[in-house]
Amino acid sequence: MMGPLGDRLLGLIGKPPAAQGIIEPNAFPAAIAALQAAITQEERARAESRDDADEGGDTAQAPVSLRQRAWPLIDMMQRCQAANEPIVWGV
Repeated sequence: MMGPLGDRLLGLIGKPPAAQGIIEPNAFPAAIAALQAAITQEERARAESRDDADEGGDTAQAPVSLRQRAWPLIDMMQRCQAANEPIVWGV
């Protein structure tokens, strides 16, 4: 994950965007919880927006959701947590 999306996901878990970094196993629970909270918040906002669009007759398709974008990172963190291994990038 690179570019703005990677930067956004890192920001959501409290990591500054950087070419090199590490997420230690002890940080996975909080990082996963932060991503899940952001996903829930986005889904609520989308539902409200969809309700408003339905009332106005707008049928535009929504962009790719945060849930879809964050799933690979959440999955990787869960696997690394189970193996007690950090996630390291840019080295």
